[in-house]
Amino acid sequence: MSNPVVVIGAGIGGLSAAIRLAAAGRPVIIYEQNSFLGGKMGEVTEAGFRWDTGPSVITMRHVLEDLFAAAGRRLDDYLTLMPVEPTTRYFYPDGIVLDATRDLTRMIDQIAALDAHAPEGYLAFLAHVTRQYRITAPVFLYSDPPTLRTLTQVPLRDVLRVDVTRTMDAAIRHYIRSPHLRQLLGRFATYAGASPYQASAAFNVIAYVEMVGGVWYPRGGVYAIARALSRLAEELGVEIHTGKAVSRIRVKDNRVQGVELADGVYQPASAVIANVDAATVYEKLLPSTPAARRQVKRLERAGLSCSGFVILLGVEGRHPQLAQHNIFFSPDYPREFDDIFKRGIPPADPTIYVAITSKADASHAPEGCENWFVMVNAPPLGPAFDWEKEAAGYRDRVLALLAERYGLDVRGRIRVEHHLTPAGIERITGARRGALYGISNNKATNIFLRPPNRAAHVRGLYFAGGTTHPGGGVPMVMLSGKLAAKMILNG
Repeated sequence: MSNPVVVIGAGIGGLSAAIRLAAAGRPVIIYEQNSFLGGKMGEVTEAGFRWDTGPSVITMRHVLEDLFAAAGRRLDDYLTLMPVEPTTRYFYPDGIVLDATRDLTRMIDQIAALDAHAPEGYLAFLAHVTRQYRITAPVFLYSDPPTLRTLTQVPLRDVLRVDVTRTMDAAIRHYIRSPHLRQLLGRFATYAGASPYQASAAFNVIAYVEMVGGVWYPRGGVYAIARALSRLAEELGVEIHTGKAVSRIRVKDNRVQGVELADGVYQPASAVIANVDAATVYEKLLPSTPAARRQVKRLERAGLSCSGFVILLGVEGRHPQLAQHNIFFSPDYPREFDDIFKRGIPPADPTIYVAITSKADASHAPEGCENWFVMVNAPPLGPAFDWEKEAAGYRDRVLALLAERYGLDVRGRIRVEHHLTPAGIERITGARRGALYGISNNKATNIFLRPPNRAAHVRGLYFAGGTTHPGGGVPMVMLSGKLAAKMILNG
């Protein structure tokens, strides 16, 4: 029997790749350093409260359906996905509240209340991003990593419509006059760990994915996805070992031989899929060759995406004015991103995201309580901010802003509390400096620098996860697993 494919890390990308390989008859072993599966997709339970600790917004349902279909299964037999309405409730410092929704008529009515002329610009913007998605999705999402040669095969008129030369904000301003709507649409840059004032306008397709395709909630919580994928993988014969860290990928003559575990065990492999930050693999798991060092330096020059600071709160009382997903905007959006990407500090006046899954699953909080997942965007780890010393003070700042600006003072009604800093994200997931999406998306050219799914200088080594092609977010990492598995199966 041939050696198995070894997957390092049981994140969603690694699980997705393992499922596709096992469905095709290949033996697969997964080694996960943590005691749980899911990678950045985790959960915490305490005192009757339950929180998801990673992704909270699920889009592109068809990607999940495709994965289960590849294994000859039906998604609905493993997971119940419910549409979320409104997709997000937006709160502005001037008191305006807007419910983003897939219901176009309802959305237009709300936009018209902001500015009588705004609906025309919004519809034109939607038409623009719909064209962008049609052009970019086959090239940048569902196919092998793009190259400059790839673009030469796209009609010139379509290349120009991708809109890579403008920033997201510049393109939004071309269509949208309302400052409220501009801020709402610019916020989608954070789904790629980027700034709307720096990222290419091509990333406006994220607005299309959510505003047109909608948001889904897995019954039981987002972590139900990790459970469903691990169940399917085990049914297909995938061996999954938790609490087993890989310390080294063994290479001979530029070809993967297998992996060495931290406990000294050696496992031969026909191929290795690293569901780990690609920079971490090159720096810590591969032999220190000139080629590996060049890869690390190349990724360092590209810069890093943002990280996040998370506060999990078990809150007494219910808040009918809040939806399942809520955004509380800062009054100075450009300064917020300057803090993150130029000054390297958590925003002094951040936009605050609050997700409350007990709105959909009452079992996630005791009677009369709510489970709050509070998150603000933060820079990757750096010298300008010490989370060990300053996390508590920053937590106080975030909760004070919710109380003073938006009248949501829960500070005296907290039963349970946990924090997750960029340092914790790095420790738990292996994400370099806690960056959630790998290299920065603030440079248009970085799309060609993102590590491909097949290693350039080590045969038999492949990548899956948010730091490789096509990027971060649950659907994207599932697609990365699909591409890595396809490359192995095609030889």
